[in-house]
Amino acid sequence: MPRPSFLLAPVLCAAILTPFARADVELPALFGDGMVLQRNVPVRVWGRAGDGEKVTVAFAGGTRTTTTGADGHWRVELDPLQAGGPHVLTVRASNTLSFDDVYVGDVWLGSGQSNMVMTVRYCSAFEEEAPRADLPLIRMFREASPPASEPQWRGKGRWVVCSPETVGDFSGVLYYFGRRVHAEVGVPIGLIESAMSATPIQCWISARAQHASPALGEFAAVEEQAFHKFDIPLEQTRYKSRVIRWRELAAEAKAHGKKPPRKPKNHAELYMRQGGVGGLFNGKIAPLIPYSLRGILWYQGENNVQQAPLYRFQLPLLIQDWRTRWGQGELPFAWVQLPNFAEGRTDADWALVREAMRRALRVPNTGMAVALDLGEKVDIHPRNKRDVGERLAAWALGKVYARDVATSGPLPVAWEVQGGRMAVRFDHAGEGLVVRGSSVIGFELSGEDGIWHPAFARAEGARVFVASEAVPAPRHVRYAWAPDPDFNLYNDAGLPASPFTSEDMPDCRFSHAKMKRPFWYVRLASR
Repeated sequence: MPRPSFLLAPVLCAAILTPFARADVELPALFGDGMVLQRNVPVRVWGRAGDGEKVTVAFAGGTRTTTTGADGHWRVELDPLQAGGPHVLTVRASNTLSFDDVYVGDVWLGSGQSNMVMTVRYCSAFEEEAPRADLPLIRMFREASPPASEPQWRGKGRWVVCSPETVGDFSGVLYYFGRRVHAEVGVPIGLIESAMSATPIQCWISARAQHASPALGEFAAVEEQAFHKFDIPLEQTRYKSRVIRWRELAAEAKAHGKKPPRKPKNHAELYMRQGGVGGLFNGKIAPLIPYSLRGILWYQGENNVQQAPLYRFQLPLLIQDWRTRWGQGELPFAWVQLPNFAEGRTDADWALVREAMRRALRVPNTGMAVALDLGEKVDIHPRNKRDVGERLAAWALGKVYARDVATSGPLPVAWEVQGGRMAVRFDHAGEGLVVRGSSVIGFELSGEDGIWHPAFARAEGARVFVASEAVPAPRHVRYAWAPDPDFNLYNDAGLPASPFTSEDMPDCRFSHAKMKRPFWYVRLASR
């Protein structure tokens, strides 16, 4: 079986932009045959041409003309358009570019790491799904650029029309999201995938935003210092030595009928894939700005569990940074909460990232797909991406498109001590919380001593009452607090309740003085 394509990634860093000398008009790679432009908002078109050159953009009966600046850059905004097509987009300067089969509809950006990259070909039931994928009004653009040291503008990729022959290479999460939205809303859907496997969130936020953050500035500085000191030739040599030793151990294990050890990671490859602080923002997000969008979807977090407390600052900062740069106000933004996963996870870091994601819902116009029941215990890349995509789509349908659908699993909104028990009230409970089993499981209580104990819980309407003989005076309550927890609380739409804790998040402001090694080194060395 070939190696899954979602695990393959470019490993060469992009060079810093060189001065522009050509006179021909050029546009970012995002503009191409088969593209989808965002409806009902000004359509932004931009590019480069010769200095002081006149550029005219024509689309769907309208035209805009501008003159390039001294640096050759230009930008126009077309009037908002209704959904439809096909159209032709024409750009004229000293040369003429024409893009055919262009539709107007809704455009969604999907980003993150390997679970966003993972293609339909490697998802569950691909053989059954492919013949049903004759959906020409769903198109996908995969941003294929590597990380860069400075923001790029051109990008790399092309638009692909969804069909039984092409759907295998679509992002699974985005395809199932787009399919559901297209079926319900009935407009063309453009899906932009800009993701990279095995990457932490700090690579996706602009370096400027991280350095300006009181909570993350020192962390970003230390990460950058460690990244620039990384010795690629030395790490390549070490990797070769580790592979030789691994082959010896694997042969020995095979000879004794034992499971062979995992092949070691190539730290140099990870270094070049991640691009350091802001490297993936520069290479894979900057070329997409300011293409008009309907919203953004995010699936990431696995690569930040070793810095889990920092995620409570990082995810809101990413949302704020991207919204500011796109300039579309409170652009809808939703993410996938980390699913259940057991292998090698015995601490609370996985749960802490989930909690940071839940608390990020305080940011306006955001949403979260609870995926606690969609993971696989020993595979960090669960194959069920249909339900993930459809849960994101349910959020979009309810919150963005104003459809009457359940948009989330139950989310805790309040808790209080009532004598010797605690009462937790949930939002998104529908007609009432649903317990799949004879009694509620997964709740714990702690008292003044901070020690957690399993607790008895009873669901009543939208509330759960929690008590434990071991904690006569409870102070905090939590639910499903483990990488692969026991749980059974849902709403009547069949969506699971989010894990949570009422306890404050641990002190997560970075202090280099407390670290024996920079986080970046620790992250790689742990692989």
